[in-house]
Amino acid sequence: MISIQFYFDRLIQAFYALRDNRLRSVLSVLGIAVGIAAVMAVGAVSKGGSYLVFSELETFGLNSVWVYRDRNDKDPNRRIRKGTGLDNYDYYALKDSCCSVMEKITPMVFSSERNIIQTGNRYSNARVSGVNSDYLDINNDHLIYGRNFRPIDIKRRRASALIGPTVVEDLFGKDSNPVGKDIRIGLRRFTVIGVLEEKSRDFLASIGSAGGQDANNRILIPFTLFQQMNGSKAINFFHLKARSLEEADLLSEQAKAFLKRRNGKNYQYKTETMATYIGTADRILSGVAMIGVIAASISLLVGGLGIMNIMSTSVLERTREIGLRKAIGASQTDILMQFLLEAIVISTVGGSLGLVLGASASIILAMITGFPLTPTPLVILIALVVSVIVGVASGFLPARRASRLHPVEALRYE
Repeated sequence: MISIQFYFDRLIQAFYALRDNRLRSVLSVLGIAVGIAAVMAVGAVSKGGSYLVFSELETFGLNSVWVYRDRNDKDPNRRIRKGTGLDNYDYYALKDSCCSVMEKITPMVFSSERNIIQTGNRYSNARVSGVNSDYLDINNDHLIYGRNFRPIDIKRRRASALIGPTVVEDLFGKDSNPVGKDIRIGLRRFTVIGVLEEKSRDFLASIGSAGGQDANNRILIPFTLFQQMNGSKAINFFHLKARSLEEADLLSEQAKAFLKRRNGKNYQYKTETMATYIGTADRILSGVAMIGVIAASISLLVGGLGIMNIMSTSVLERTREIGLRKAIGASQTDILMQFLLEAIVISTVGGSLGLVLGASASIILAMITGFPLTPTPLVILIALVVSVIVGVASGFLPARRASRLHPVEALRYE
């Protein structure tokens, strides 16, 4: 039975052999280190990109479902019908009688005409939307000052408003608390009852994605009051919240089928879910990450070829040594193990150095971007295992060749 001392002795011999060829050993170590560091850096950047995209998608509410009229309906009789195809009757019917997996619903009412928004001699170009008291929870909004709408505010059409940070800066000055102060929207005076927390959708906006209007430059008022101001009970679309992300698609189908039963002769409807956007983003990011890892893995391939090169050269230079060892009783397994351990030492040292470089790069990127990019223990373990596998795979052929040398021929080699 081979003892631990056997492997320890050969490990020491491997270090001695590599010390005798310092330059080639260092270059091979660096090849593996750069490859491992590149793979870790790509993984960290991919993780940061995923965090950035999903954190911005989360600002729309992860369980969100949007329902609106299908303007591309092919039936010419329905296409010419005016209006949004949604009204208060549909809202109350959906709220009371539809959708077993629906948790909450809010109407969304807005106008194509821009109202003048001002207080004193200061103005804002914010978009005004009519919502109910469930909107903040559905849309994953939070308040930094004040309170949310109450059901009584919606029922009695109270002139109250929630405003975004950009509106606060435009009308009252940055970092001020305008709760209790008045603003004018068109000809009507509103009292500010809350200030929305800032949201970031800069990345989605930069790629022309579903960012919609500026999330920080908006004003929310009771939808019932907005309908009164518009002189219509029309609702532009519904924003629903499913009980879970997995049930969002089911809620989408239930709501569409319900409205089709009510208004199918007059209108057709479309739905969108945040689950669809999340799935699309996940597939794109996973594909980009895979391409990046494959590209970075080329560095590992180059490092592996470097190990194979140094081991092949070492076999040639030490042919007489191999012959002498075999002449005094060393077996093929002994020689094979000796050269394999040398390759494993190179790859393990290189992998460890690569971990340090990769972790340092990830930490620096995390400090710069503010994203959680530090490598996980699983990534560290995988990197070490990969480096050892590269060493074994690269060193096996030279080690096998060395172990099969005939002792007499090896001793006669010049």
